[in-house]
Amino acid sequence: MSLVVLHYKELALKGRNRPWFVKLLMQNLRAVLRDLDVVSVKSVMGRLELEVGDSVPWEEVRDRLSRIFGVANFSHACRAPIEFDALAGRILDTLSDRHPASFRVSVRRADKRLPYTSPQIEREVGGLLKQARGWRVDLSQPSLTIHIEMLTDQSFFFFDKEPGAGGLPTGTGGRVACLLSGGIDSPVAAYRMMRRGCSVLFIHFHSYPILSRASQDKVREIARLLTRHQLRSRLLLVPFGDLQQQVVLLCPPELRVVLYRRLMIRIAERLARRWRANTLVTGEVIGQVASQTLENLTTIAAAASMEILRPLVGMDKDEIADQAARIGTLSISNLPDQDCCTLFTPRHPATRARMDQVLAAEQALPVEAMVEAAVSAVTTEEFVFPVLSS
Repeated sequence: MSLVVLHYKELALKGRNRPWFVKLLMQNLRAVLRDLDVVSVKSVMGRLELEVGDSVPWEEVRDRLSRIFGVANFSHACRAPIEFDALAGRILDTLSDRHPASFRVSVRRADKRLPYTSPQIEREVGGLLKQARGWRVDLSQPSLTIHIEMLTDQSFFFFDKEPGAGGLPTGTGGRVACLLSGGIDSPVAAYRMMRRGCSVLFIHFHSYPILSRASQDKVREIARLLTRHQLRSRLLLVPFGDLQQQVVLLCPPELRVVLYRRLMIRIAERLARRWRANTLVTGEVIGQVASQTLENLTTIAAAASMEILRPLVGMDKDEIADQAARIGTLSISNLPDQDCCTLFTPRHPATRARMDQVLAAEQALPVEAMVEAAVSAVTTEEFVFPVLSS
């Protein structure tokens, strides 16, 4: 069997609530590996121990674990006794084919009742390794660091740390509903909420058949990719073209964009409550486009009675694009499409729409009927990772 030791960071600060966070993290680990030969997932003195069958490729395990929120880092590890001679012997057997130019030993004690301090263990085990192989000790820039974690009656050792996704385990932060377009911003906003432990419902507004299905296809790919982090997702596809046409016919051109957004917020709120989410999430950024001035954001948010979170509100485009590239959504978002937000957009949209003007324009619209029509026409798609073969 292969052993993986996983460490968490933020969860350690949760006090008496920590067992609940750790329990959900363990559930998520089992879920992401459920189609593989997982022998056990256990919590062991402030760390998690995962055992998988020898037939499971380490590359596949590493790829999946790197995306699970709540994991700070993890390592392909070996188990050993806590006696120094036996521990050093196991390390030497594992390193039989390696000849580092220099090395150091780094020790953490999970059980502080052990009779030796961490520096003493480092010196004792390091001395045995140097005596056996003649390797040079370098405490500042070693070519090999041997990490040892001492428990009460056993130890782990490993040589490399793989970075985890950090954050909080999915399911610990409640449910939110994210307005997801095919652009760069909203997928990053959704990811950032996932990283805080939220389960994210995706809501996409499209203008098919007035426009092509391209935006829907892009959002499906984005949802599929983000599901590799939260493991289970729901995508709601909302037809919006007919509503836009009504706005075009009955309202002042300069207010169209703000009116579109207020309608979207109303519809998204209705759908969010059905899913028992009480917060909306958008990818809006102050000043990025005409509808995203402070005045317009305030006017748009007033259409909802629930909280609206904007995780990207203070970021610039380069920062957002960099994060989109890191999480893998940028290449999808850059594919050409026809987004409903560009349909019937006026040449000179209002940048500081006044509430009295917007409310007066909405008097010409059957707002409640429009919301009901959109909600009743929603189609739902489900995503899950990993996909189990039937």
